[in-house]
Amino acid sequence: MSAGDTASTELVEHTRLFIGGHWENPAGTDVIEVVSPHDGHLVGRVPHASTEDVDRAVAAAREAFDHGPWPRMTVGERVEVMGRITKLMSARAREFAELITRQNGSPISWSLTNQVMGAIGHFAVTAQAAAAFPFEERKQGMRSPLVVRREPVGVVAAIVPWNVPQFTAASKLAPALAAGCTVVLKPSPETPLDAFLFAEIAAEAGLPEGVLSVLPADREVSEYLVGHAGVDKVAFTGSVGAGKRVMEVAARNLTRVTLELGGKSAAIVLPDAATDDVVRTVLTGSFLNNGQACVALTRVLLPSSRYEELAAAITEAVAALAVGDPLKEETQVGPLVSGRQQARNLDYIRIGKEEGATLLLGGGVPEGLEAGAYVEPTLFGDVTNTMRIAREEIFGPVVCLMPYDTEDEAVEIADDSDFGLSGAVITADVEHGLDIARRIRTGTFTVNGFSIDLTAPFGGYKNSGIGREFGVAGLTAYLEQKAIALPAA
Repeated sequence: MSAGDTASTELVEHTRLFIGGHWENPAGTDVIEVVSPHDGHLVGRVPHASTEDVDRAVAAAREAFDHGPWPRMTVGERVEVMGRITKLMSARAREFAELITRQNGSPISWSLTNQVMGAIGHFAVTAQAAAAFPFEERKQGMRSPLVVRREPVGVVAAIVPWNVPQFTAASKLAPALAAGCTVVLKPSPETPLDAFLFAEIAAEAGLPEGVLSVLPADREVSEYLVGHAGVDKVAFTGSVGAGKRVMEVAARNLTRVTLELGGKSAAIVLPDAATDDVVRTVLTGSFLNNGQACVALTRVLLPSSRYEELAAAITEAVAALAVGDPLKEETQVGPLVSGRQQARNLDYIRIGKEEGATLLLGGGVPEGLEAGAYVEPTLFGDVTNTMRIAREEIFGPVVCLMPYDTEDEAVEIADDSDFGLSGAVITADVEHGLDIARRIRTGTFTVNGFSIDLTAPFGGYKNSGIGREFGVAGLTAYLEQKAIALPAA
């Protein structure tokens, strides 16, 4: 912890902000209180950054980019620092996981394997990609030799959500740092504590002065950061509505943007699919992180010829999920992040009933867990694609089972969405599944299962976003290209 901060199993409290690599007193007196979604108890308290703090952080980042050593280091030197970050994060992985779980209710096993190890994976994969990347190359042009350079885009505002806070932060920090950028990280008010822990690690790893700031704040201060003239690029993960606002504000300065937004992804179950494969895909792809995942498979398309059989198997499996305290190892579904999110889910469940969908399972608050922001794992059957529960992102453990008659109809239903982020097909014929994958307009897709690969481009079509993250694709999003013409021989 930084000097002046205290921590215990009951409360994590920070009194200062991490600005330009130093722990600084905030300009204002407002604070953010982090409340456990499991029982409502206070988990932590941090300063609420102000617009003045944003000015200080951007100025430090600007100075570090324009005159500091970080962009001028060799790639190998930057990768070395990233390697130290990876080792330090690994050593404190359990601490990271417990912080995240206490803030947003992710089951601890999922926090450790996906939230934290996934974040560590981003740094490892990006470092490997950067070490082999052609930042400068010579080629023959039409009339003369050329040098083509890939240079860091500059000062980056990285704005991350509460559902996978460390994972999404790493998906931006790792490529930005590898490219030579400086970063102002804006964590969500619901989950700022793990970002402060990362700041400690970055300082210990030897990240130079000015390269990183961490400013938790609300939407008003976030918008000020997005519109700041000193910011060269905004990397944002969040809702479609907020993403549109980010793009609108960033456009005033022609600031570059990467937007990773929402999803309403479909899993197409073909008639030849094995029941066990269907159930496994739904459990891992639909209810991950308590359903609070943009990539979640929230529409499951079942062939009419097997609808009753498969719906029964899925219902039985979902009913067996262990719901409860997210810090317990056996828990598979924990609370939603807040009472606000709980109310949103319960409202959509009401809408689904009113629309005529069949409630197969769940639909309320689990008995004995009324003190937290819990919603029972919920299945709706006989859902049509015109219903709001099939078209709008609910962001919770609410899944729609939808019958279809023909394969072409299934593809049409899957594509009939404002989103295009993820998807899956389950079939005994992998090559045929690949043919289906090629027909769906979505950024990531899995044949038989549910998988997100950190080395593959990640992002969405349509309202699911602009640009790609992860691996080489993510690295290039933080680079500008420069062409230098040399004299002809």
